[in-house]
Amino acid sequence: MGMKTAVVTGASGGIGLETARALLADGWQVVCLSRHACPLEGVRSIPCDITDSAQVQAAFAAVDRVDLLVNNAGFGISGAVECTGEAEIRRQFDLNFFAWVTVIQAALPALRESRGRILNISSAAAVFSIPFQSFYSATKAAVESLTCALRSELAPFGITVGALRLGDVKTGFTAARQKSGSGDDLYAGRIARSVAVMERDEQNGMPPAAIAAAVVRAAHKKRLPPVTTVGIKYKLLCGLNKLLPLSAVTALVAKIYIPEK
Repeated sequence: MGMKTAVVTGASGGIGLETARALLADGWQVVCLSRHACPLEGVRSIPCDITDSAQVQAAFAAVDRVDLLVNNAGFGISGAVECTGEAEIRRQFDLNFFAWVTVIQAALPALRESRGRILNISSAAAVFSIPFQSFYSATKAAVESLTCALRSELAPFGITVGALRLGDVKTGFTAARQKSGSGDDLYAGRIARSVAVMERDEQNGMPPAAIAAAVVRAAHKKRLPPVTTVGIKYKLLCGLNKLLPLSAVTALVAKIYIPEK
């Protein structure tokens, strides 16, 4: 049997780029599905807008085998629920959730043949719904729910499925966030203050190489959990989430992310 092949979405930058780098170093053949090419030598880049099902199908038709699929591509929007347009909401879900389903569906014939693995990049926002980042949080909650259901569906085929739940990571994700301050007067400046907290935390977050290392570990783990939280700080926080009532957790998140003037 030849080298194993990993397909990584969004490997042209950030977490995806570092994941591709780490997988290459670990001896994998790496295929990048992204609108822009991965800059790493040795990575095969297939131009692909994963929100376009025809492009996704064509991309997987061009790949001989798939042993590992890393769903990573995504972006974030911020703003008040009341003031966010339907088109923005749909675009958030199209890329962060529905496109992932399309990619998984296209990859499954090859994954079934290899008895491979799917790793979905999630976020602590899946369990700590962040005010003024509600739609991003909702997409990650959907990803984790999908992960757990897929895990049961695909187990008879020898395909393992898991999610990596991340905390704050320092990447270009912060600058790429689509921010809407619409209605901030109505919300007494709380939108801007909340987004400022998010951006500060992200820029002081984990390096993307730490996430890439976690992906490589998860790729080899014999007993892959449904969800793996990355980083000691976030493991503790997610553990606390299980101990406290939801009302207390929600109040704590609001206190952190909506500071007083």
